Amino acid sequence: MEIKVIITGASGLVGEGVLLECLQHPQVKEVLMVNRKANAMKHPKLKECIVPDFLNLTAFEDQLKGYDACFYCAGISSNGIKEAEYSRITYDTALYFADRILKLNPAVVYSHISGSHTDSSENGRVMWARVKGKAENALMRLPFRNIYNFRPGLMKPSVGQQNIKGYYKVINWMFPLLKALFPNQSITLHELGKSMINSVLKGYSKQILEVADIKRLARV
Repeated sequence: MEIKVIITGASGLVGEGVLLECLQHPQVKEVLMVNRKANAMKHPKLKECIVPDFLNLTAFEDQLKGYDACFYCAGISSNGIKEAEYSRITYDTALYFADRILKLNPAVVYSHISGSHTDSSENGRVMWARVKGKAENALMRLPFRNIYNFRPGLMKPSVGQQNIKGYYKVINWMFPLLKALFPNQSITLHELGKSMINSVLKGYSKQILEVADIKRLARV
């Protein structure tokens, strides 16, 4: 079985790591990056669709048809952002994009990067966790063939990644220690990418995947 995959967020740490894993995987036939700006990466499997506004996909629908999976890795940090703006990006944009991809690809498997400690109740004190929980819950109500919310924790970048910024440089350096101290919160982007691919090829029993689930699915 070969699959064709859409990826968002390839200019960020998670999206770039997942993209590299897809390009290396023998059963991933084609990858379409959906970016706001051009990406310099080139590969025989790789295509690119430049979408300035993820809340307006009308002009790009023909390019977004014919895919088996979508790995939604786009997102922003909540640091210094008010809830309304964070919600517009993390909830409104994510739900609009998912709805359009589903209409264009009714049999698509959708994988959404969320975060460890996301609040499924939507009522907790932590703003980002509430908003991500709301997004997860709304995505799981859409009629995808399968929908998975991935909740990675501390992540080690893959070899060859360029988009390693801020504290992830420290995490990369300290990962062996962090993995020993926090085994249930530490994961490599190799494991995350492989797990997302396996969610399409082999499926999984849960729609919300914590770190232990991600590692388990990566080994299947």
